[in-house]
Amino acid sequence: MSEAEKPIKRSHLRLRLGRIYYGTLRRILWIRMKKRFASTYKQEKLPFSYFSHKSILLRKLKNVDMWLQYNKIINLKLAVKKLNGIIIRPGEVFSYWKLIGKPSKRKGYVKGMILENGAICTGTGGGLCQLSNLIFWMTLHTPLTVIERHRHTYDVFPDSNRTQPFGSGATCFYPYGDLMIQNNTQDTYQLLVSVGEEYLEGEWLVTSRPEYSYKVVEKNHIIKGEYWGGFSRNNELYQQKYDINGNMIDERLIVKNSAIMMYSPFLEDKG
Repeated sequence: MSEAEKPIKRSHLRLRLGRIYYGTLRRILWIRMKKRFASTYKQEKLPFSYFSHKSILLRKLKNVDMWLQYNKIINLKLAVKKLNGIIIRPGEVFSYWKLIGKPSKRKGYVKGMILENGAICTGTGGGLCQLSNLIFWMTLHTPLTVIERHRHTYDVFPDSNRTQPFGSGATCFYPYGDLMIQNNTQDTYQLLVSVGEEYLEGEWLVTSRPEYSYKVVEKNHIIKGEYWGGFSRNNELYQQKYDINGNMIDERLIVKNSAIMMYSPFLEDKG
């Protein structure tokens, strides 16, 4: 099980220099991988659905103003235009930020909720993590390979009507906190994403009828008291592979999560 490291307070200067440094490394990586990135869009849908999912757009979160939720929808509508219909051919790589680009005011992005060092803040383009979370979750139910994903360092909100295991999302921060997915199969895939009335909706389509199905299961979920005084939440996620008859033919560890809890792990005894 991974360990939650003690939070480190860094100066604003160091944080700024770090963003410049890692941002430069990311742009160099984009140049080196330019020929491998998926860049073709197709309006016509591929014939077979591999997996689809949706997540609710408006959630009441503790100490979070609802205007941030409405602004998030504005940002999501802009971002999905850059991703919807993208084709990933065999050998190609999907890059979340390479396709979306920098979410700036000039492009119409507005302030939304972002999480920074476990605190709720506002920033231009805030809320786009819901889209990266959706794509990551869907990808875990396909044969596509996630080659870059960043976990949330902090567990900010208690579970509320959770339908997916803890730690099944993918945080994103431009440009170096990317979600990258590689197609190591012989089939071509297409990503569909849209903002509906109530839900953010997504689907992976494919050229051939799927031969397998996938399920994500959580194991070894535990809340630990850390030596430095805080609490961490830890688990492991496994991807199970099934044949057309429903027989499990493979299981592999895909994610180890360890996040610092920003709320009390204990429930009050109402009795």
